[in-house]
Amino acid sequence: MNIHIFDDASHLGVAAARQGASVIRNAIAEKGCANIIVATGASQFETLAALVAEPDIDWSCVTGFHLDEYLGLSDQHPASFRRYLRERFVDQVALKEFHYVDGSDPDPHAVCDRLGQLIAQHPIDVAFVGIGENGHLAFNDPPADFETNTPYLVVELDEACRNQQAGEGWFATLDDVPTQAISMSCQQILRTKTIICSVPDERKAIAVRNTVEGPVTPEVPASILQTHAEISLFLDKASASELTASSTL
Repeated sequence: MNIHIFDDASHLGVAAARQGASVIRNAIAEKGCANIIVATGASQFETLAALVAEPDIDWSCVTGFHLDEYLGLSDQHPASFRRYLRERFVDQVALKEFHYVDGSDPDPHAVCDRLGQLIAQHPIDVAFVGIGENGHLAFNDPPADFETNTPYLVVELDEACRNQQAGEGWFATLDDVPTQAISMSCQQILRTKTIICSVPDERKAIAVRNTVEGPVTPEVPASILQTHAEISLFLDKASASELTASSTL
């Protein structure tokens, strides 16, 4: 992993966006288009804000894919990731297309199939992702399915994940947090050419350490990022605080 550590989340976000923007520009220059994956959550605030401010990106050549979404949640709910992306990204740039995960569809497996067919036609140039407090990657909670090649899955959310969502203020109580979601699979994320992983905040420090320094294990889903050829991990000093010195050289 290429590990970059910054003083704070703001500087982290600018650097992550700058690298991701470079990949997008290069893809457009080389083949006339770029395909990207966009994550959500508090960890992505600064990265997405900086990305939409990046100059000289022809967004009309860019197709975007949504990483994950809760089941049974309206796209108007304050915690909806569709609402998050619409407000913070999609409405800010003039994309060619953006493919949302519709978690309110009564047939989530059909949603998975439809998105899987679409993403198979759009090899991904860059994925913007994060890591959960429980080490999850997208909504692949531990123990994650490292084997399936299915692009999108209906998954169960564990209590640690749901507690994080409530703790960040997206929901009033733990009982309000959905128990299921649609998530891009780990193997689909790994098919991306370049992965930009933004992880600020001290509450992510142990998950970062386990991701970087521990074994590759479904019990730490983000540890599978160790197997990717082009992964950059953007941390602030707080999220990097549990790493040993050798990991940051």
